[in-house]
Amino acid sequence: MNARPRDALRTFAPVTWDALRRFERDDGWAISAHIALNALLAIFPFVIFVTALAAFLGAGQLSTQIVHLIFDTWPTGVAAPLASEVDKVLTVPRGGVLTIGVLLTLWVSSSAVEAVRVALGRAYHSPTSKPVWLSRLQSIWFVALGAVGLVVVAVFIVLWPIVWSYAIYYAYWLEAFAFASDVLRYLLTVVVLGSALVMAHLWLPGGRRRVREVLPGVVFTMAVWLAGATGFSVYLGHFANYASTYAGLAGAMTAIVFMNVSAAIFILGAEFNAALADRRRRKAALPTPALKPADPAQAQAEAQAQPA
Repeated sequence: MNARPRDALRTFAPVTWDALRRFERDDGWAISAHIALNALLAIFPFVIFVTALAAFLGAGQLSTQIVHLIFDTWPTGVAAPLASEVDKVLTVPRGGVLTIGVLLTLWVSSSAVEAVRVALGRAYHSPTSKPVWLSRLQSIWFVALGAVGLVVVAVFIVLWPIVWSYAIYYAYWLEAFAFASDVLRYLLTVVVLGSALVMAHLWLPGGRRRVREVLPGVVFTMAVWLAGATGFSVYLGHFANYASTYAGLAGAMTAIVFMNVSAAIFILGAEFNAALADRRRRKAALPTPALKPADPAQAQAEAQAQPA
C-alpha cells in the first residue's frame, strides 16, 4: 500500500475519536436538537418561499419537482408524511414573492441557518463576530441562495430528459449510455449538497478557513449521513413503531428524530475538521530532532583515511 493512503487510514481513527470527544464536550446533542427543531420549523416556510420564487420567475409548475428535490434523499418513512403535508400547503393560493407573508417565511427559514451558525462556531471554537443584524442578513441571503439553487436544479432536471432525447436522436450511439442520465441526476444532488455544506463551513462561523481545510469534514458528513439514512430506513421498516407511542404525531416525531440525527452528523463533520486542524497544529509545533553529535574519535579516523 502507498505510504500516503496508509498514513491517511492511520490518522482517521484517532481523529474520529477526538471528534467524538469534542462533540460530547461541546454539547453536540443539545445543539443538534436545536438545529433539528429550527429546521423542522423552517421546512414549510422555505418550500413556500421557493415555490413563490419559482412562480415569480415563471416556473410555478415546478413546485412538485422542488418538493421531490428536497425529500427524495430522505428515508421514505420520514419523507412521505412531510411531503404529503407540504403538497397540501402548496395548494393554498398565495401572493407574489415580495408579499409580507412570504418575506416573513424567509425570516423564519433563516432561523435554521442561525442555528447552524451557532453549531459551527462551537465546533470550530470560533463564534462569529458579526453584528446581529448582519448575521441575520447573511442567513437570509443563504436561504435566498438555496431557493434559487433549488429552482435552477429543478429546471435542469425537467429539461434534462428533453436534452437527452435530442442528443440520442442526433447521436444514436449515446443510447448505450442511458444509465448515465440517472447517474448524472444523483451526481448533481451530491454536488449541490456538498457545495452547500462547503459554503456553510466557510462563511457561517467566525475566522477564516480554506476549502481544502473543510473538505474532509464535508466528505465525512456526507458519507456518514448516507450510512445513517440507510440505517434509519431499516430501523423504521423493521423495529420502530412511533404510532404506538405518538399516535397522530408519529410522522412529525419521526421527522424530528431523523433531523436530530442528521444535525448531529453535520456537527460531527465540523468537529472532525477541528480535530484534524488541531492535529496538524500539534504536529507542526513539534521540535525538529537535533542531529546526533559526531564522535570525535570517529571523525578524526575518517579524516585520516581521506587521501592527501
